[in-house]
Amino acid sequence: MALVNTKKMFEQAYKHGFAIGAFNVNNMEIVQAITEACKEEKAPVILQVSKGARAYANHTYLVKLVEAAAIECPEIPIALHLDHGPDFETCKACIDGGFTSVMIDGSSHSFKENMEITKKVVDYAHKFGVTVEGELGTLAGIEDEVSHEVGSYTRPEEVEEFVKYTGVDSLAIAIGTSHGAYKFKPEQCTVNEKGILVPPALRFDILEEVSRRLPNFPIVLHGSSSVPQEYVKMVNENGGQMPNAIGVPEEELRHAARLSVCKINIDSDLRLAMTGTIRKFFNEQPSKFDPREYLKPARANIKEVVRHKLIDVLGCAGKADICK
Repeated sequence: MALVNTKKMFEQAYKHGFAIGAFNVNNMEIVQAITEACKEEKAPVILQVSKGARAYANHTYLVKLVEAAAIECPEIPIALHLDHGPDFETCKACIDGGFTSVMIDGSSHSFKENMEITKKVVDYAHKFGVTVEGELGTLAGIEDEVSHEVGSYTRPEEVEEFVKYTGVDSLAIAIGTSHGAYKFKPEQCTVNEKGILVPPALRFDILEEVSRRLPNFPIVLHGSSSVPQEYVKMVNENGGQMPNAIGVPEEELRHAARLSVCKINIDSDLRLAMTGTIRKFFNEQPSKFDPREYLKPARANIKEVVRHKLIDVLGCAGKADICK
């Protein structure tokens, strides 16, 4: 089927208590791994492209890769989304260039400026049936050219005015997630009975208050990779240096998906799976040089990470048909 926007996906996600996985893509193998897993598990999906990905792989190549995935996986709805659009011009270029959904991230501006730039994007996007995600609050951390040294929680008292004025279709909020693989410092965490660092709990009180003020409105969580420790270990055992890489506990993300969170962004988990697999491959087979030989197992491991997320975290496996 043709690429779709996120409207129907989010309506069904909110109604049935699941979330759509929004996976950042940069190359063919990542696109293939995500969409093959979604096809097999009958799950809707959002493939999202950042400013950094467009600079790395070229807008046209990425659009055509996603369009190819839609041809190969006609059974599932696929949205092509701009992640963290920095300005109107970037959003417009993506809307004009085939994207079905865009995010305008005005969170670094004042509240008033954020509303104005978001409304401008919404007014343009809606002419073409493109859905728009806005953001209130900022996430700490660094990932793919998105960088805030210190985050700030979303202020629930601002959300009603923001949504009403701008007309956005979904809203990203800050409740304690953060960008990158180093989401929490060890000193922020507690140690459980198994000696494992446990990060601080997400601010579900903020999420619940936002949901009360915006009934039936889709909420988005960024910076929500769980940073699977088996791949952190694989990286470190094969020449990497990633001490204290800590992500968001998956049970908290599943809880969020049962509430009003309809889209959960996942990025670092896939990169870790790819990097760990490739490091291990070369450590065990140093004479190999054909990219197909090491990208194939990397793709397979990304696919299994995605499958796990669809079933056990997002709860969207088997939901493709109702999202069409």
